Order: sequence, then structure tokens, then C-alpha cells
Amino acid sequence: MSVKKIGIIGTGTMGHGIAQVAACSGFEVLIKDINEERTQKAAGQIEKNWAKLIEKGKIPAEQAETAKKRLKVCAQTADFADCDLIIEAITENEQVKKDLFKELNGVVKKEALFATNTSSISITLLATASGRPAQFVGMHFFNPVPVMKLVEIIRGLSTSDETYKIAFAVAETLGKTAIAVQDKPAFAVNRLLIPMINEAFVALEEGVADAKAIDAAMQLGCNHPMGPLTLADFVGLDVALAAMEVMHRNLGDKYKPSVLLRKYVESGRLGRKTGRGVYDYSEQK
Repeated sequence: MSVKKIGIIGTGTMGHGIAQVAACSGFEVLIKDINEERTQKAAGQIEKNWAKLIEKGKIPAEQAETAKKRLKVCAQTADFADCDLIIEAITENEQVKKDLFKELNGVVKKEALFATNTSSISITLLATASGRPAQFVGMHFFNPVPVMKLVEIIRGLSTSDETYKIAFAVAETLGKTAIAVQDKPAFAVNRLLIPMINEAFVALEEGVADAKAIDAAMQLGCNHPMGPLTLADFVGLDVALAAMEVMHRNLGDKYKPSVLLRKYVESGRLGRKTGRGVYDYSEQK
């Protein structure tokens, strides 16, 4: 099977990043979010990103113009009927994802493949709910997608060899380095990263140091490009909490979410996307 048309559902930071890279890589790309306003906003952001890349000399104007013609905004799931691959990048909620894949299974052509960009939820679980487990795979991209080179490829219990190989081939065409990861809670990167972020919140809560000092400790002491609390704001505190909850549920109390992290999420302080998380970004909006 040859993948030529990719449908991307969910056009937040991850979804529109995947769409941008896919359209630039020669794929016909369809995008859709929960409503037309959000979908159009994402399309506009992609065009702005291309304009910046042209201005910096990263891509020629002709490439961006051709990519723009490959990008199509859709209003309903039925528009994805003839896609070869659907990549889901919606909210990190197990039931919402299950419901989406059940709906897609009823409208998308039978030979199409499904992929999820989940950062922590079981691929086997979502694959079973999709109704086509052999054609289901995890493709976990990293933020920001146009910059980050890694894609974790995760096969569920019933993922076919063909589906697995196609996922690697698509990632390669997108200019990414794909690694094989087992269907274990939080996969590889987040299995290591999210507990570090969680422990940074525990340290903040216990008064080990203030937020800036904790971040500086990891930047200057461990040569990390940014501190764990800054990174949490960048990723989204709700996303970090959701991943930690999956690990806690499946791996035990060693991975219990920080009380402070949960309080921040409950108060709506989710990071950069809401203007405030650990740090205040309201003046940057």
C-alpha cells in the first residue's frame, strides 16, 4: 500500500505541526478540528510558519506555495473517506479517542491505516476500539514537529507487519528518525521525561528551591536545553498530568502525580497555551 493522502484530526500544536511537515513532504493533507474556526486558525498558523521559513531562507517560496495547494480544510469526518492514513492528534483523553476511531471506522475506506499521536495511552486499547486493529499503529511525534526529528513507532498487539513498515516509511518521508518502541505505558521518551517533570513539581511544592532555580539546576547542572518546569509549560501541564496518570494507573504509586501539578491543571494554569502555568506568559500573548 502506498500512502499519498493523509488525514489529520486535531489541529492543535501537534496536529498542525504534523500537517505542515506532511504537506511540505509531498503528501496531500486534510485537516479537521472540533469546529471550523479552530481548523481555519490552524491553516492560518501553518501559512504563517511557512512565511517565516521563507523569510529565513529555510525553504524556497515555490515549495511553500506547492505545499499550500496540498493542504485542505475539512468540516466533517466523511471528508476523510478516501485517505490512505489518518493520524489522530486530539486531546489526550482515552474515551474521546476511542469514540473518534469508532466513527472513522464507519466512514474511511477499509484499506486505510489509522495512527494515533498519543503520548501515553495503550495502542492496543485504541486499536481494538477502532475496529481495525491490524491497521492501527502509534506514531508519537514531538513538539515542535517541524524541528524535532524523532517519531516513536509503537505497534499494538495486533498491528500487522505491513502497517508497521508503512509507518516507518511515512516517518522517513517526513524527514524523521523513527524508533521502534513497545506498547508500554508512556512509551520510551515520556517514560523518562514525565517523571522528571513530575518530580520537579514535587521539589517546588516541598520548597527545595523556587521554579527558576529548579530549572537552572537542570539546565546548568545537567546541560538540558530548558528546565523541567519551563518544559512542562511548553508541553502543557494537562498533557503532563494525563501521561502521569496513565503511568500511575498502570505502574503503581511510584508514578503518583504531584499534588501541585494537579492543582495547577484544576485551576486552568496549563502553560503557554493558556498564558499561565508555572510561569506567567500573559504579556507575550
